[in-house]
Amino acid sequence: MPHFSKSSALSEPQAPLVVLEPEYLEGFRQIYEEKIVFNKTLGLKLVSVTPEEVVARIDMKPELVGHYGYNRIHGGVISAVLDAIGSAAVMAALAAKHMNEAPEQRLQRFTKLGTIDLRVDYLRPGIGEHFTIHAHALRVGSRVGSSRMEFRGPDGTLMSTGAAAYIVS
Repeated sequence: MPHFSKSSALSEPQAPLVVLEPEYLEGFRQIYEEKIVFNKTLGLKLVSVTPEEVVARIDMKPELVGHYGYNRIHGGVISAVLDAIGSAAVMAALAAKHMNEAPEQRLQRFTKLGTIDLRVDYLRPGIGEHFTIHAHALRVGSRVGSSRMEFRGPDGTLMSTGAAAYIVS
């Protein structure tokens, strides 16, 4: 009878932890916070970027109000930031797959990125002084990547979720 140890076929293989270089992360930040002018208009700020998860934040401001009676954030803003951070999660995971390339070469992959499909579920009214957006890539292939996203209120309450697919080549 065969004997299986913890490192045998019954356990999940662990991928080595990939650390993205500071110069890559700075270029990534510049793209998402400055070069994509719409993200800048929204006030999108990256909090953390790893191949496993991207976290961002936006602060509520009058320009983002969708319902003046409740000072609620506009659903289009929620959709836009979920899309932005969903694509960021795919790009971070894609960068980790291509660590053999120079940081600048991996950053050039942004020029081929495009949203194919986006689904947003609005679960609660977006009321708060700031919001956090979390995303992780589900799969990144040679042509298409997919991600799941969460839009959370100041206390961590889940307000909206998203799922998206992106062309990456």
